[in-house]
Amino acid sequence: MSMSKEKAAAHANEPAVLCCQRPKGTVISEADLEDPTIFVDLEDSGLLTIPEGSLTVGEVLGRKLAADTDALTAVQAAMLESGAPAADLGTAAAGPKSGIASAGAKREDVVIRSLTHKYYAVDDVSIGDSTSFASGRLTIDGSLAKKALASSLLVKKVEMDVIRPDGDRHIAINTIMDVMPVAVKRTGRMGEGETAVLDRVVFCLTGVDENGVQIHEFGSCDGYLDERVAFGRPGAPDSGDIIVRVNVVIAANTGMERRGPLAAHTACDVIVDAVRSVLKASGEAPSYTRGYRDVRRHGLPRVAIVKEIMGQGAMHDNILLPNEPAGVMGGQKNVDLGNVPVMLSANEVRDGGIHALTCIGPATKETTRHYFREPLVHALAEDDELDLVGVVFIGSPQVNDEKMYVSERLGAWIEALDLDGAIVTTEGFGNNHIDFAGNIAAIGSRGVPVVGVTYAGYQGQLVVGNEYMDAMVEINKDAKGFENEVLSCSSICPEDAERARLMLKAKMAGIPVAPAERRWSQGVIDANQKLAAGLTAGR
Repeated sequence: MSMSKEKAAAHANEPAVLCCQRPKGTVISEADLEDPTIFVDLEDSGLLTIPEGSLTVGEVLGRKLAADTDALTAVQAAMLESGAPAADLGTAAAGPKSGIASAGAKREDVVIRSLTHKYYAVDDVSIGDSTSFASGRLTIDGSLAKKALASSLLVKKVEMDVIRPDGDRHIAINTIMDVMPVAVKRTGRMGEGETAVLDRVVFCLTGVDENGVQIHEFGSCDGYLDERVAFGRPGAPDSGDIIVRVNVVIAANTGMERRGPLAAHTACDVIVDAVRSVLKASGEAPSYTRGYRDVRRHGLPRVAIVKEIMGQGAMHDNILLPNEPAGVMGGQKNVDLGNVPVMLSANEVRDGGIHALTCIGPATKETTRHYFREPLVHALAEDDELDLVGVVFIGSPQVNDEKMYVSERLGAWIEALDLDGAIVTTEGFGNNHIDFAGNIAAIGSRGVPVVGVTYAGYQGQLVVGNEYMDAMVEINKDAKGFENEVLSCSSICPEDAERARLMLKAKMAGIPVAPAERRWSQGVIDANQKLAAGLTAGR
């Protein structure tokens, strides 16, 4: 596999190995040399040996072979005719577009939209005869379970109970399909105006079908609640949260069809929507307020976040821009949209613009609450050295032709936006890593510096790759590198977002990113995290 001029420039100090048999007198060019990124695999298979004293790529380009030479031969000085090389490797590559604005760049910040979240503390939740919220006490009408039951013929049973943080959490649960905040718009559209949010309480949807089959795809977190949740992660309940559990039983054998999980989510949303109504009308004073702005920082590097979401049919789906924050009703499903890229502003994401239906492995699953508190969106939106133009959501289709199609549409988006950098994330692993690699290539091939963020660990090692996947952030947090079926364990956390943010800024500035280890190494993650912490201290 020969190299391009750009790749040869990047690997100028690596050993030079002929990719194919070459005759005497050949003037060595990039096309004659093997890609150094696959040397380890070639050495492991016994096909390649690199002796001491082998020349580097930079030392052999433009030199002539003194004799016929076999493929996969490391070039030695004795194999070359005397004379200086004709090529100047340092000018071979134009490099990516500049990403960091100079100190003298014209700066102008324009606030596009503002969003206010008003939080209302919940001290206690009970099931009663009506739904109300006053003085920190939330009461939910128990008869809403019957109303939820009537939302779909596929829903066969709906149960609701309250799990308090000071009570026994060693209780049996079915697999957790989603964790949702309770929020409602008071003024404005999604991403602007005022939103009321209940604090210290979340809804937790669990599900099973009539045959007792858990509603999940790759791995289930059924078991004991205290053992199956990574409390405190952005997408999970916090340790002090009151959990309203809604358990839904759906028709037999529909758990792996889109309609089955959707029916369960819709049933739960019927109950949550009743709580939204009383919150919207509440005259309580908020406990605290948070403000968010979508800002156009003209003159600074233009960057985007690309979030790859599931879209392979069956239970792989997400709902974009529902009527109410984190809701179901009124939203568009990315599968029905053809999985093509859809742009949301940072505020739209932070205001509950995504409802997660996906049931992939629990440890890497990004729940609805995760999007509501997405650390990467916060990290880039609040960085006053970057101009975050938006968050692109792109589905992961099942068919390879469709994967390539949506990746190319993403590339067209990135090109039209005239970006200086991008971060691509994905949940889960395996099949969707094909899209992940394709999305990164679609961006990097257009000269835009790109950073990838994913779970790989031991179990999800990347089986695809390309030359643009040279800056990667690992989010595995399982000690053995596995999808451990603990909800939100290996999802993106603030520390991961910081590493990604700094890696993107380094890449845009032209600072070399050291090659990754061949296999997952927690030591590399820890070292990078320590470096990131030092760079962001006092920020």
